[in-house]
Amino acid sequence: MLIFYLFTAGLVLGSFFSSAGRRIPEKISLIAPRSLCRACKRKLGLAELIPVLSYLMQRGRCKGCQTPISIVHPAVELSAAILFAFAGMQVGHQGELVIVLALISLLLIVFVSDVTHMVIPDAVLCFFLIVFAVGRFLVPLEPWHSGLSGAFAGGMLPLLALLLTKGGIGWGDVKLFAVLGMALGSRLLILAFFLSAAAGTVLGLIALLAGTLKKNEPMPFAPAILIGTLISCFYGNPMIEWYLQMARW
Repeated sequence: MLIFYLFTAGLVLGSFFSSAGRRIPEKISLIAPRSLCRACKRKLGLAELIPVLSYLMQRGRCKGCQTPISIVHPAVELSAAILFAFAGMQVGHQGELVIVLALISLLLIVFVSDVTHMVIPDAVLCFFLIVFAVGRFLVPLEPWHSGLSGAFAGGMLPLLALLLTKGGIGWGDVKLFAVLGMALGSRLLILAFFLSAAAGTVLGLIALLAGTLKKNEPMPFAPAILIGTLISCFYGNPMIEWYLQMARW
């Protein structure tokens, strides 16, 4: 029942994450106006707001003007559902699950905002920084100061990368890693940073080969951060232990 509930909640919240990721950078209220087609400005009916299913029934097009709907919407909705359910299976019914769900929520919102607007809003980061600070007070890491050291490492590592690459990473990414460090702790944050860098390299090469990205053209880094952070969150400790055992050999 927990997994089913989390999957359903993820579908519903995924729609909100997609809307928030688009509206917040544009400084549009999350409450009003109602969702509408960005092409014909027609307000969407309830049947057009069913997560994933509406997109499939409408064959990826607006019911009114037939303008193609971005695949980002159903992708985020389905991803939120799958990740919420997976977190329930991996973490279980405990306080840590709430923090992991909040982490997934943050990553999906900044994914949408970075992909659609090439920006990671400070308002989103400040909100989740407070969420993780309170969360780590109630559900502390071991040692207790790991959240603080993680936030520090999360700010310093990408800042160093920013200074060395002269624009290879944005200030929004620097602040995002600092917030992630509060949730993950220093150990998993460092792994998440290097996994994100690796994922970014792979995604960049794929985009170059596919012709969707030109040389020296900036690309959103949030998708890579999402991949690296989630791998570190769910599999980081076993990966680190495996590496330490290999290093002893």
